[in-house]
Amino acid sequence: MDGRYSTLDQNGKIQAYYIWIDGSGQNVRGKTRTIDRAVSSVDELPEWNFDGSSTNQSTGENSDVYLKPVRIFRDPFRRGNNILVMCECYAPDDNPHPTNKRHECNLLMERYKDQKPWFGIEQEYTMFDKSGTHPLGWPQHGFPGPQGPYYCGVGANRVSGRDIVEAHYRACLYAGIKIAGSNAEVMPSQWEYQVGPCEGIEMGDHLWVSRYILCRVAEDFDVVISFDPKPIPGDNWNGAGCHTNISTEAMRKPGGIGQIVKAIESMSLKHKEHIADYDPSKGIDNARRLNGHCETASIHDFSYGVANRKTSIRIPRQVEKEGYGYFEDRRPASNCDPYAVTCRIIKSICEDE
Repeated sequence: MDGRYSTLDQNGKIQAYYIWIDGSGQNVRGKTRTIDRAVSSVDELPEWNFDGSSTNQSTGENSDVYLKPVRIFRDPFRRGNNILVMCECYAPDDNPHPTNKRHECNLLMERYKDQKPWFGIEQEYTMFDKSGTHPLGWPQHGFPGPQGPYYCGVGANRVSGRDIVEAHYRACLYAGIKIAGSNAEVMPSQWEYQVGPCEGIEMGDHLWVSRYILCRVAEDFDVVISFDPKPIPGDNWNGAGCHTNISTEAMRKPGGIGQIVKAIESMSLKHKEHIADYDPSKGIDNARRLNGHCETASIHDFSYGVANRKTSIRIPRQVEKEGYGYFEDRRPASNCDPYAVTCRIIKSICEDE
């Protein structure tokens, strides 16, 4: 916002930016409403609605979809007492909308909260110029040099978009997002940030709002953020994932490696179900990425190993050495719904389906 207006007095009122996931299952939408006073709980916020026929969530004849606030974050763009509000979508009959993956996830997380499931997600993404078709910093004709010098790289000839990365990081800290780190990735113009550890439903809330903040920051730089899992085709360029780190309280205690292996073996029996829940196209998007090349396993086979980044699931070397900790599911795509991913994992490791 222009500095001439951002410091204007709000007369005791605040702006609340309601955020929801649209019918694509991978994009966020949002709109603002005035609240008469500062709030500290979602219970103080009213429900709202939107035109679902414009978000692929309803028809024009019955277009209202309802928004129920579920979590509040500080607004890093408007600041002050203004807030970002993560919402669930509900149908006119007051049942969860078919696109609402959070509802089922929250029920499951509540059921197994005694196991204290922790998650940490590594969100990869790619920056494009304003056209949305040309990777930021790539030559206008042809390709950059081969992968190798770009991962965690430094220098104008190795990274592009660092201002966006730093602004996003700081905005997430201000908002209260549990952002844990960031780094340049293997493909030029591709970056990653990590969110977590988060317990239960908190993982999905924090990741979705962090994505909104990233896209909103990039607006200010005329840059488009892509969460496509294989933005540049071919085996010369890495795809983008959403590697998901998982542990329960039992896994984090000495001797927990046994529980880790047991959980992985349970997940191996549901490989197809996991793949279906790991991108919004039920595996079609991820099939372009999980091809056995560029640090991926084949989408068709389940595998796991220690410190092996070409497996479906990786056990970190330090975890094997110490005998407890966590494991990493490398299958989720960068455009996954974290509610669907974490829900599917808990189903496999905590429920007898």
